Amino acid sequence: MWQCLRRVRPTLEWIMAMPVTGKVTTRGSGLGARKNAVTLRFGACPMHQDAMGPNPLADDTPLDADRELVEQAQAGSREALERLITRHQRWIYNIVLRMIYLPQDAEDITQEILIKLMTKLSTFKGDSRFRTWLYRIVINHVLNMKRTRAEEMEWTFEKYGSGLSSAPDEDLPDPQLVPVDLTLIVEEAMIGCTSGMLLCLSREQRIVYVLGEIFGVTDAVGAELLETSRDAFRQKLSRARRDLHQFMHGQCGLINASNSCRCAKKTQAFIKAGYIDTNKLLFASEHVTRVRDVAQRTHEGLEALDAEYAEIHRGHPFLEGRDFVALLRDLMQWPDFRNTLDLN
Repeated sequence: MWQCLRRVRPTLEWIMAMPVTGKVTTRGSGLGARKNAVTLRFGACPMHQDAMGPNPLADDTPLDADRELVEQAQAGSREALERLITRHQRWIYNIVLRMIYLPQDAEDITQEILIKLMTKLSTFKGDSRFRTWLYRIVINHVLNMKRTRAEEMEWTFEKYGSGLSSAPDEDLPDPQLVPVDLTLIVEEAMIGCTSGMLLCLSREQRIVYVLGEIFGVTDAVGAELLETSRDAFRQKLSRARRDLHQFMHGQCGLINASNSCRCAKKTQAFIKAGYIDTNKLLFASEHVTRVRDVAQRTHEGLEALDAEYAEIHRGHPFLEGRDFVALLRDLMQWPDFRNTLDLN
């Protein structure tokens, strides 16, 4: 049994007891190496969106996309419940991952959210889209969860920039002394560094940026999920974009060639500091689906430079995460839990 499953039972009571109102609330907050030069890959992956189902956050998602499965699951169909989880688990996981940085922690938080889905599904009355109900649960959870390990560093853009500047520029490791291709290691440095920048935003700014800029939701969908006006969503996104892009323009060599910070030059320092484990990369792998492959960019009116910033994060992997259905299937074997869900 996975380690995180052992943490389900003590947390299950508060997850099941927490009311789900659908109300969104908040609670605080080119490469320059001359030796062994590599090129970061921002290209699309061969996997297509059809292989993993449609984007549930797209503006043109049918109103009744989940209705049949929801009704069957509410009637006690375990198969329908598992299909519903399968349809949404990867999207939830990838939103959570960009909020809290560490994949293992993102898996734990995703599990908590899916348990909420399972235990509170009977309260969904169809007054709104199921998408609205579910992703408000997601948003509420990531806005109000206790501080995560990555957040304990209390990153600000000033602190983050100081850390990058203090990391020495070094040549890449000897390719004979590392277990994976140097290109993957440098990509790991790039993804880790640019993902970490998101932690310098407040939680509210972060979720707005993740939804609006990375996953490309329209202002209509963003306003629907955050229970605000379209104007307010656009203003929040504009402020988050301004803060992050201003930092990247002054620090990141991927955006501004006059900046000295280069992923390949910092990679060795990241390895020595423990941010990269070449034996167990967190983000980079040979064959991945990228965010841009599954979530279309909707902000066609963006300035070219703003679009360039966004494409860095949209080039990050859209990761699988664990098989949450298999994990939760074990949970559903518990008699008390089955009785709570009234499953067939």
